[in-house]
Amino acid sequence: MKSKRSHEGYLLIDNRNGPGLTDEQAQAAGLPVGAGRGMFESPTYTCSHCQVVVILNPLRTRERAYCAKCDHYICDRCGVAKAQTGECRTVKQLIDELQEQAVQAQQRGIILS
Repeated sequence: MKSKRSHEGYLLIDNRNGPGLTDEQAQAAGLPVGAGRGMFESPTYTCSHCQVVVILNPLRTRERAYCAKCDHYICDRCGVAKAQTGECRTVKQLIDELQEQAVQAQQRGIILS
């Protein structure tokens, strides 16, 4: 059985030999304050619903969104959507649906551009 941590990636930003980023630039890039100076290391995960890479902020205190149906952590935006609809819709499912629609359209003689 896989753990939830087995899905994590890793981010390393090394600005020890350069000026780095200001706090404003780091926040605009979605990084925590101070991540643009010196060396910053953090685990990451990819949202299974939208494929956005989430950098885990070690100072975060609120709970992360989790989808029990696909057994993955999801980003905050997809967490809100799942809370409202209750629907688990992964990127893989979306791609499969679009491919099926394309095959059906091709069988009917419709050309998709």
